[in-house]
Amino acid sequence: MIDALLFDNDGLLLDTESVFFELTRTHFAVYGIALTEEYWAEEYLGNAKRSFEIAADLGMDHALVGPLIERRNREYRELIGKDIPVRPDVLETLQALTGRVKLAMVTGSPRDQIYMMHRESGLLDFFEVIVTEDEVEHPKPHPEPYLLALDALGVAPGEALAVEDSLRGFASAHAAGIACVVVPNSLTRLQRFESAFAVEESIAGVLKHVVFRCDRTEPFSTYSL
Repeated sequence: MIDALLFDNDGLLLDTESVFFELTRTHFAVYGIALTEEYWAEEYLGNAKRSFEIAADLGMDHALVGPLIERRNREYRELIGKDIPVRPDVLETLQALTGRVKLAMVTGSPRDQIYMMHRESGLLDFFEVIVTEDEVEHPKPHPEPYLLALDALGVAPGEALAVEDSLRGFASAHAAGIACVVVPNSLTRLQRFESAFAVEESIAGVLKHVVFRCDRTEPFSTYSL
């Protein structure tokens, strides 16, 4: 039986990955650097390269990278302070899970940005534990974020299920010993998840992989939307 579900945030709960990518592509293009979805999915969302590393790999002058990234980050913060779309079926799935299993968010974003982007979403109240970039020394794909969440929830890896949208996040959960259901988004659909527990088109697909104990007298049962 699964006692806890651990969810990524960006690109899984909210459509922030596409916002971040398009903003980065626009800024790179100012200096004649063409950034493709395929390259971003492989290097940033797969191999966990930082933006400044990608800029350098694509030939941008080193002196330009720092100021560009600062401008991009400033504009991104402005954008996430506005309404960011919640991805399809997210609210309904979290509602179905609430009270049945422990829920955690495990994200590579800093805590202040999480509060900004979820200002109107109403999703944060679903999570008993939220692990952000600020709490870890080693971000995804290192297992530390997921191990920290497991410890905070008081569950073992085999009692949890991770839900991710990218290879970077999948690698983190896998290294922590947690089975992972992957729900690719428009960018990470280009990646391959051969070792995933399951790959689902919608986050609602997670529900068919979870068994709930309805109460102490009833047998285990499954739940779906």
